[in-house]
Amino acid sequence: MNGRIAAARRELLLREGPLAPPLPWRLAVVPVCGSTERLLDQRQTGTAPGPVALLAERQRFGHGQQGRPWASPRGGVWMSAALPWPPQGASLALAAAVGLALQLEALGLAPTLKWPNDLLLYDRKVAGLLPRLRLRGGSIQAARVGIGLNGENPAPAGAINVRQALALSGHRRRQGADAIRLAARVLLALDWAAAAAAEPERVWHEANARLHGHGRAMLWQGESWMVAGLARDGGLELRRGAERTVVRRRFQDLTSQAA
Repeated sequence: MNGRIAAARRELLLREGPLAPPLPWRLAVVPVCGSTERLLDQRQTGTAPGPVALLAERQRFGHGQQGRPWASPRGGVWMSAALPWPPQGASLALAAAVGLALQLEALGLAPTLKWPNDLLLYDRKVAGLLPRLRLRGGSIQAARVGIGLNGENPAPAGAINVRQALALSGHRRRQGADAIRLAARVLLALDWAAAAAAEPERVWHEANARLHGHGRAMLWQGESWMVAGLARDGGLELRRGAERTVVRRRFQDLTSQAA
């Protein structure tokens, strides 16, 4: 499967052109695991920080934000990756989300970013991201991103897969929804994120342009606020009359002991 994903990535680069310099990914594929995040933790022990990606055809105990379960049957992309990230770099969550949005847009779709870490198609969840930074001695050792993307797998209630979205958009050819091609696109998305990491303003602009609910009302702490956009640090800016607040969601960083 590794070779097929690599071939699909090369094909996409030739056909669509690179959006960013390709990273030299070391990719491992397993038929099934409990969680790609935990398995990548085990495989990274004592090794270089990346770029490395681990893909499971199926997860038994996939999880997302705050440990929520994520259904991960065959047909989707269930991947965890580690890649270099600069100090004072762009928001990892936003950069990875924009990179993946660009790849879905290349399929003719129009994803929106539901803050802080989901992508939607037709107002239904198609992908979730779990971004974290691996720290050592207070310095960034690597970025870590877990990505779950519904491809051709049965989507849970309230969600959607890429194949369904392509059908709704009127595409007659829907082979772009298969797990091989989508896995290649996820790697290209992370290529973009890594290249844009040193450009926080660019990442903010791209993410803000795709923000779901921009200008709409939402409930926050039991009161109605208007979504005003993204703050420069990746928080969600809310306004109510002359009042302004920024909601921030902290993803748990991973800490390594200094050697």
